[in-house]
Amino acid sequence: MRTKILNSTIAFFTIIFSSCSDFLNLQPDYLINEESFYKTTIDFEASVIGPYASLQEATYALLALTELTTDNLTVTLQSPGVSELECDEVRLSSNNDYIHSIWNACYGAISRSNNLLGRLEGASIPDQKKNQYRGEAYFVRGYAYFILVRLFGPVQLVDKAFRSPNEIAASDMSRKPVNEIYEFIIQDLEQAGDLLQGLTMPGKGRASSGAAKALLGKVYLTQKEYEKADTVLKSVIDSGQYSLVNNYAGLFDKQNDDLPESLFEIKYLSGNVGEGNSFALHFVPTVYGGMALFPGNQLGGGRLSPTTDMANAYENGDVRKDASVSDSVPMSDGSTVRMLYGKKFVDFTASNIADMNNNFTVLRYADVLLMYAEVLNETGKTADAQSYINLVRARAGLTAISGLSKMQVALALEKERRVEFLYEGHRWFDLVRTGRALSVLNAYFAASGLSYSVEDYETLMPIPQREIDINPALEQNPGY
Repeated sequence: MRTKILNSTIAFFTIIFSSCSDFLNLQPDYLINEESFYKTTIDFEASVIGPYASLQEATYALLALTELTTDNLTVTLQSPGVSELECDEVRLSSNNDYIHSIWNACYGAISRSNNLLGRLEGASIPDQKKNQYRGEAYFVRGYAYFILVRLFGPVQLVDKAFRSPNEIAASDMSRKPVNEIYEFIIQDLEQAGDLLQGLTMPGKGRASSGAAKALLGKVYLTQKEYEKADTVLKSVIDSGQYSLVNNYAGLFDKQNDDLPESLFEIKYLSGNVGEGNSFALHFVPTVYGGMALFPGNQLGGGRLSPTTDMANAYENGDVRKDASVSDSVPMSDGSTVRMLYGKKFVDFTASNIADMNNNFTVLRYADVLLMYAEVLNETGKTADAQSYINLVRARAGLTAISGLSKMQVALALEKERRVEFLYEGHRWFDLVRTGRALSVLNAYFAASGLSYSVEDYETLMPIPQREIDINPALEQNPGY
């Protein structure tokens, strides 16, 4: 049985708010009647779902901005939208739909986390539950800010819930320096890790101490604070709570709920309006005339298709290729059409490709191992780093690497992360973190015969114009 949310919470949330997505659109949290809500554990159990729902809303935009902007994916839709083309060509405008979506979803998660934290201050519920909900709110808030600061650089820092428009108007809504944002993220994740330590959480779709520590390790790695990253990532490895699953393809199928490799995942549940996974609409192509990939010959959208360069990046014998990419579309007449498409997080037996059960994995153990390998390599422990890379390669059916230099290991890690995490929202962040975005992407564009290129200022994305229009304190990033 899938452990999406505690059954009692589902029932309560459904009755009171109709659905999670309906609740988010119903009214601002500050308008909920405090006389009848935020009183009991079940009230807070319902409320804590809100921040996670915002993360779910962010997922597709995140993939467009971190995969489609790279050499991993391209658009094969015959008439793509402007926002998709902007991502594909890395020429983002401040009116890009995905820029707006990720900004709104992340700040929605932050707002709901702040609201939860504020309501918990005087709540008469057991301390253990209070600490759990605080830890979850800190984790979601920290993760949302981590997305924002990597995409946009300086952003607004909001650490409290607003109870009225006047409070918003009186607050400092200017952009804060990157180092200040990172200090805030680290504080949130440290608190989350401490508060959730030793607690048994209701599934991997809820924050845990291990997830908070792994994310904190990624933050330190991004900041090049390698010694701190070493300590926290090694603690996750040494905890013994996580392990690589034997079947790589199983990480992405419709039964990928709460696997041992998963640290944190975005839950999807088919059969509930608005709660199903619709990645197939974007990852799978549209081939008219009888495409037989799904029951009823349903068509995809071709918005996020693997590039030929991506398909060629896999070594011979790498089991990850067949689990991630296909180049053959079966047709109802028995023929095939040669076209690349993505297979992760897609249920090819689904009767409705807009309503699938596959969860999206945000953090998994393979990421922890490869991050730790990067830390070891950057701190002069290159031989040790290769042993952790080899754990991931062995699961993929590949031979071990050995005897490489520090630079060779760095490049091996870059390639390993690319083929391991296709469609998981890592590529853009990896290339920017290592300072390789311009050289790798411009080389890819040139080799593909494409005339556009990435400039240095484009490693930060534009602030949504709509936000600047309503908040004069925001300033646009240089170059846009």
